[in-house]
Amino acid sequence: MSFSIQRSLQAYAALTRNPSILWRLTEREIASRYRGSLLGWSWTLLNPLLMLAVYTFVFSTVFKARWPDLQEAGPIGFAINLFAGLIVYSLFAECISRAPTLVLSQPSYVKKVIFPLELLSAVAVGAAAFHACTSLVVLGLFELIVQGSIPLTAFWLPLVWLPLVLGCLALCWLLSALGVYLRDLPQLVNVGLSVLMFLSAIFYPVSALPERWQPVLSLNPLVLVIEQTRAVLVSGQGPSALYLCLGLPISVVMCELCFRMFQKARRGFADVM
Repeated sequence: MSFSIQRSLQAYAALTRNPSILWRLTEREIASRYRGSLLGWSWTLLNPLLMLAVYTFVFSTVFKARWPDLQEAGPIGFAINLFAGLIVYSLFAECISRAPTLVLSQPSYVKKVIFPLELLSAVAVGAAAFHACTSLVVLGLFELIVQGSIPLTAFWLPLVWLPLVLGCLALCWLLSALGVYLRDLPQLVNVGLSVLMFLSAIFYPVSALPERWQPVLSLNPLVLVIEQTRAVLVSGQGPSALYLCLGLPISVVMCELCFRMFQKARRGFADVM
């Protein structure tokens, strides 16, 4: 069975071929972010904690904002919903913003040694997922303190996020290959991410928009992930069955197609770097 999966899914085979290398590179990537800083690994928790404190202060004290569907939850409810959406967006943005330069920044891996270049994308996604998980810990503690409990539906989160993680991996393979040939791609991606931040329902629920615009915004896959994440983490609702049934197969196919495109494109990396 595993043999047939490896033959049909080349991306799966590539990721499971060198698990020790993948683990060590991801570990090194996470450690390198705070290397040399005074507080070191403490920043993995301090960063999301400070973000949550700022958002809570700004929206509860300055703007006195209310989440449209949760008026009774008050400004704290707004901060929780906002932070849940921001965690998803940050995971996506961290992966995609780095993707165009992943291969370009490692010329020695391309020219001098035999290295599984496809692992660079997996390492970037793994490191971003680790930081997202630390933010989830902060969000969970905050919910425990201000609400007294965390919805049991939070156990659905790994299934809700699986299409997101696979989608990030697919886009990292695609953009890292294109980034070798198109040197303007990092700037275009950064502009796109800035626009996407306001079109991903981070600061508002989709239901707050006029009805005619809701289907349009729902075409953004990130909106679906953010809404499902809020449902299981904040509202105590189970995920959409349609989302679970379609999200995983689509993301697996997307992953496989982008991986094969990356493998074809890598043959010319050494010539243009």
